[in-house]
Amino acid sequence: MRKFGWLGVVAAVFALSIYAGAPVSGQQQAMPRPYGTPPALVITAFGGKAVDYKAPRTPWGDPDLQGVWSSDNMQGVQTAGGGRGGGRGRGGPGGAAPAAAAPAAPVGPPPLYLDDAALKARQDQITAAAKRSDGAGTDGSFRFDYARRAFPQTRLLVDPPSGQMPLLNANLQSRGMPRGTYGPGPLDSWEDFSLYERCITRGIGGSILNVIYGNGNRIVQGPGVVAFSYEMLPDTRIFFTDGRPHVSQKIGMYLGNSTAKWEGEELVVETTNLTDLTAFGVNGNGTRHSKAMKITERFRRVAEDIVQYQATWDDPLTYQAPFTVSFPLTPLDGGELLPYECHAGNAAIQMSLAAEREEDKKLAADLAKGIKRERRGVQECGAGVGGAPVAGCTPGAPAAGGGRGGRGGRGGVADTGEGTREQ
Repeated sequence: MRKFGWLGVVAAVFALSIYAGAPVSGQQQAMPRPYGTPPALVITAFGGKAVDYKAPRTPWGDPDLQGVWSSDNMQGVQTAGGGRGGGRGRGGPGGAAPAAAAPAAPVGPPPLYLDDAALKARQDQITAAAKRSDGAGTDGSFRFDYARRAFPQTRLLVDPPSGQMPLLNANLQSRGMPRGTYGPGPLDSWEDFSLYERCITRGIGGSILNVIYGNGNRIVQGPGVVAFSYEMLPDTRIFFTDGRPHVSQKIGMYLGNSTAKWEGEELVVETTNLTDLTAFGVNGNGTRHSKAMKITERFRRVAEDIVQYQATWDDPLTYQAPFTVSFPLTPLDGGELLPYECHAGNAAIQMSLAAEREEDKKLAADLAKGIKRERRGVQECGAGVGGAPVAGCTPGAPAAGGGRGGRGGRGGVADTGEGTREQ
């Protein structure tokens, strides 16, 4: 059954890949800097300690990465150091200013790993939170996924050494992913919604970074091929390891074209032929990269229950330097990807646009009566998970967070992907 399963995945994704996207013309543009050399794998799962684990082999001799793996245990780990960047797309910088007597920040980049005492404190906190979430009367993991195991890393970024996202090149203000129902409006067409809201894709980065649910990733292998599937917006990527080159640069795809090879214990995947319609941030939000983006991923099984995942993002037309994230993937609770019933004909788009046109009419009607008012926000007060009203919200009041709206329901406005330096 496993054999037939991966053959079906290969056939389906190959068929989709024939449907060509926009030409990758950005790769013919003059580059403001050359591509960098992707760094070697940084195994963060054990705090930078050397690992000599050799993965079991498939019947044809490749390292066996197969299983259903999750980033759930990266809950709360920020993308960048110093509080910038949201690993889960929630939280991030904010709150009151530090007290005047606070000690000065240490000189140099923040450490990549926790010390033993801090790691134990994190594990105690995670254990207590998981116990509460497992208790009677709670939502359980079908609504919110949560960590069970602490890892020592303090941030996802392992390069640059500063622990901060590289700066964007100039004049990229218009490259932000559309915010749709999480933005201030008005919404004039489907293109004012993100690819995530349109049920199309969260992109390569947005599909694997930890969010509130749907963090499963399934790996299935066959001779000369690896299939990598995501849980939320169920994309599947195909990595051929038989030495074939990239497809023509005239073909552009949301998830690009990937070539792969085995380097000892590591599966190294290079992806090009991307469009300029996806972004790095959680759920695919943030500043959209150019068609020149090249992503180099590394997968290595470093223990029976850990696959270290690393990705280097290199786009000279968008970022002033490449950057690399690395973090462990661990077995998904339950071991099965749950269906994510989202489709590109989602009625939410139609209803949202219809509501916006109704607001246009009401604005005009009020103005005819001599009433000049502000446009009502797309999400007044913000909506909780499942559209539930947020406690303490007054209907008609501005949305929390300066009109951004938010998901609510978990103690604050969601940071849906722009909380890194790339904002």
